[in-house]
Amino acid sequence: MSAAYYRIGVIVRPHGVHGAVKVEPLTDSSKRFRGLSEAYLELHGEMRPVQLSVASAADNAVILTLNGTETPEQANALRGAYICVDRAHRVQLPKDTYFVTDLIGCDTFDTDGNAYGKLTEVYETGANDVYEIAHGKLMVPALKRVLSEVDTDAGRIVFDAAVLKEVGLFAD
Repeated sequence: MSAAYYRIGVIVRPHGVHGAVKVEPLTDSSKRFRGLSEAYLELHGEMRPVQLSVASAADNAVILTLNGTETPEQANALRGAYICVDRAHRVQLPKDTYFVTDLIGCDTFDTDGNAYGKLTEVYETGANDVYEIAHGKLMVPALKRVLSEVDTDAGRIVFDAAVLKEVGLFAD
């Protein structure tokens, strides 16, 4: 189920008079942008490669210069576009950590063999993520003790059946 592209930022507005853009990072750290020279621009459902340079990277904003974007009007036309990287250029995550986009769409089961449906949403609550299964039929906290197996390449998540009965929130 792994995605082909990973969104790392969204263009929020033009910056300055030379076509630079202000980007809101969609990653845990804006440092991810440092040294980035090639990416993909996702606009209106289409991906196109883009050469870029990073002017500055702060916690809540990154200023990028995109090749071919030279005026504020051209930059404004990119408002809402996503800056993406391909699988080969994504960051490596620590063990037992997953990209949300890779989790969405995974089939879910428990260790007793019961199927629950596809993971449809991941809510970041601060304490731990919460997985929504089958559009709200089941809510599961993403705790190590409930996750028996996570295989995003196979599109499969297995919950410990006993722990799931204890911590899962099942719809009536």
